[in-house]
Amino acid sequence: QAESRCANLSRPATAPVELSLFYESLCPACRWFLVQQLFTAWLLLPEEALSITLVPYGNAQERNVSGKWQFQCQHGSEECLGNMIETCLMHEAQNFSTYFPLIFCLESGSSVTKNLEACLQVYAPQLDAGRVAACVQGDAGANLMHRNAQLTEALDPPHQYVPWILINGKHTEELQEQAQTSLLGLVCHLYQGEKPEACGGSRAPKALSNCRH
Repeated sequence: QAESRCANLSRPATAPVELSLFYESLCPACRWFLVQQLFTAWLLLPEEALSITLVPYGNAQERNVSGKWQFQCQHGSEECLGNMIETCLMHEAQNFSTYFPLIFCLESGSSVTKNLEACLQVYAPQLDAGRVAACVQGDAGANLMHRNAQLTEALDPPHQYVPWILINGKHTEELQEQAQTSLLGLVCHLYQGEKPEACGGSRAPKALSNCRH
């Protein structure tokens, strides 16, 4: 087995395609992209092909009142709560493969803010709902959200709408459109390593031909 191991070691690692999603929890287009495109691509692709960063804040605004951060969100206080829940989930879970299914569960469900307990039970029963709630209601959550605000404000070019998508640190209208049309196709095209099966690699089944009359 030594030969096969050496062959693997000698291959330089290929960097994954990096996607950063700047979004807000109740924006319909954000929810659609996260649920239909991003989560699907993440499920189908190995982690060495796609690396994802989520920044829930979007078109919100912050102000410092007596040393504490307060936020106003485009879709009202419910959206601020949704942003905060998702931010605290990331903080508590740490591991992307733990918190992304939770965020998917919240965003794809009937209510982003009311389904936390149910989503935790299904996707991450090991996470402490009490700790998440303490983060959401306390200074920790506000400070984490302030960090999201800083990341969003630092965007160059500045974001004009959400979802605002960066691919390998870059935003262009063309990349945005390609990501929203077929994210899987875009990542497969950009990834420099050996193409994963989901990209129609050699091991993928051939497409069936159309049923002609």
